Amino acid sequence: MTSRNTRRSISHPQSSAGMSLLEVLIAVLVLAIGLLGVAALQAAALKNSQNSLGRSQAVIESYAILDAIRAAVPGSGISNPTAKTAALDAYDLARQCTVPTATTTLAQNDVRLWMTTMQASLGSSACGTIVCETSVCTVTVEWDESRSAGGSQTYSITTRSQM
Repeated sequence: MTSRNTRRSISHPQSSAGMSLLEVLIAVLVLAIGLLGVAALQAAALKNSQNSLGRSQAVIESYAILDAIRAAVPGSGISNPTAKTAALDAYDLARQCTVPTATTTLAQNDVRLWMTTMQASLGSSACGTIVCETSVCTVTVEWDESRSAGGSQTYSITTRSQM
């Protein structure tokens, strides 16, 4: 018996010798453009998240002062509208952008603490307004978002609550 060894020769065409330098450069260019797009997307997401944080902080601060006002109304304010009105009027605040000095009344100390925490969370340009009329208090918080908006841009949030 004779055995035959058959060999097949595999030939490689000359055109599949490898990638050319031009193909590699084009692939790197496409990858670089994609990575720049991802970086721009991340920068926009960071800016929007900073704006969202500012708005959330403003709402939290407006609720904080409204809760302090509610806590300051005496128990007799339920049956005595004069006592309730006097307690609410003590919190009236025209637009204020600086932290008031320490005082002796509860309302003034609450406003001082409110302005201090508001400016700590929203920046030193944050301003606040409180207007209480017939058992309804309106709190307005204003702040500057120039650090995330890329220019001077003032935002304000107004919260109204029944007391």
